[in-house]
Amino acid sequence: MVDAKGRNMKCLTFLLMLPESVKSKSSKSSKKGSPSSSSKLPPVCYEIITLKTKKKKKMAAEIFPTKKPASATTVQQYQQQNLNNNNTIQCCNWQGLYSTIRERNAVMFNNELMADIHFVVGQSGGTEMLPGHKYVLAVGSSVFHAMFYGELAEDKDEIRIPDVEPPAFLAMLKYIYCDEIDLSADTVLATLYAAKKYIVPHLARACVNFLETSLSAKNACILLSQSCLFEEPDLTQRCWEVIDAQAELALKSEGFCDIDAQTLESILRRETLNAKEIVVFEAALSWAEAECQRREMNTTIDNKRKVLGQAVYLIRIPTMGLDDFANGAAQSGVLTLNETNDIFLWYTAAKKPELQFACQPRKGLTPQKCHRFQSCAYRSNQWRYRGRCDSIQFAVDKRVFIAGFGLYGSSCGSAEYTAKIELKRQGVVLGTNLSKYFSDGSSNTFPVWFEYPVQIEPDTFYTASVVLDGNELSYFGQEGMTEVQCGKVTFQFQCSSDSTNGTGVQGGQIPELIFYA
Repeated sequence: MVDAKGRNMKCLTFLLMLPESVKSKSSKSSKKGSPSSSSKLPPVCYEIITLKTKKKKKMAAEIFPTKKPASATTVQQYQQQNLNNNNTIQCCNWQGLYSTIRERNAVMFNNELMADIHFVVGQSGGTEMLPGHKYVLAVGSSVFHAMFYGELAEDKDEIRIPDVEPPAFLAMLKYIYCDEIDLSADTVLATLYAAKKYIVPHLARACVNFLETSLSAKNACILLSQSCLFEEPDLTQRCWEVIDAQAELALKSEGFCDIDAQTLESILRRETLNAKEIVVFEAALSWAEAECQRREMNTTIDNKRKVLGQAVYLIRIPTMGLDDFANGAAQSGVLTLNETNDIFLWYTAAKKPELQFACQPRKGLTPQKCHRFQSCAYRSNQWRYRGRCDSIQFAVDKRVFIAGFGLYGSSCGSAEYTAKIELKRQGVVLGTNLSKYFSDGSSNTFPVWFEYPVQIEPDTFYTASVVLDGNELSYFGQEGMTEVQCGKVTFQFQCSSDSTNGTGVQGGQIPELIFYA
């Protein structure tokens, strides 16, 4: 209906029965004009009354207010059914259980209801049939859009996807349908592959973030190989940071044996690798053994040398200590007799033979030091130990690797100390070592190292502790700082409840943190 100004108006229409007087008049006129006067019941007339109302838009929630929103348990129940592919909807009016389109859309995840496409996912012998809905998939992925609605779209009922693992494909579908990211250490790499293949960038970014936060020496090598495959330079750089700083842990990890030959060569070629060369050599032999098994070859010495190929010359064998070479590499059988002889001559002869192996030692990483005191005291006001613990808490704003502590020594001549150092996070010991160091009587600090550098995550407080045994008269720090800037890394310090010997932010022991960044 249109009003005087030409606006569309909504109308409410009522049919009202007219009063008896009107009915009787109508009846009389009916009798006059109609030959059939014998009708007992007069015709009933109705008047149409129209009420004008203003036009107003309302949201669906206003029109259909939800009295009882779907409980979290109900939503989780449907999602769990869908994950288990046990997704029969029991309620005929299931739409009414959910107040938002997101929740209703999530019910369709891995659901046969209205499914117009099916995916056969996984390699032969381990495939799974997963239902899908073209419209939802096309909204979530440009690849699916081209597949179902593009110019070259094919009208198929089933699509085979042998190169994606079913759990990873399900994780991608869950993100597309439910707007939820569900990642685990076992499936994140496969999920990243699926997200890259079907161009789901936000899921791919979430996978990379997950990998970066869970990155450690145990998985750094395998993640390095995958990050190069997925063309993720930021993740690649983070992997190199871990491998350089914790090289020996990374080379001894199981993941190192699973890398491809190209990644192996890039690691063996690495100038900043912070590891002894004998450790590099032994890691290469472990990789060669695993590679023989992958190629279904006998794990003989000859086959190990064969699969290593030219990569063996990237190991800097001449830079090993003579004992390491004589008791390790020389007796491994991997080197030829001529190579072994030439390397021995290279160690001992004045006129050194030419070698195919690199002869310059790796540069490794240069340790940095965070010094938290502005001055130190000595002689007239010495620090005493008595077997008690000196401790301090610290946090950083970027990932670093704590390699050890710089400690004070005797203030009254040279002395030897035994130091038990420890690094904890929320009560969990991350690194510890018991070692000795010699103090020359100066106010210098003396390094004490962990067996392996300890990875420190940003924005979390860690506890550094030391128990010293030696000369009771020692230097100690004064004018401590709560915040110290070291290059691009900011350290923050606070007192530790583990400290029972007086060390705190303002003064005491543990003057330096030695780290790689």
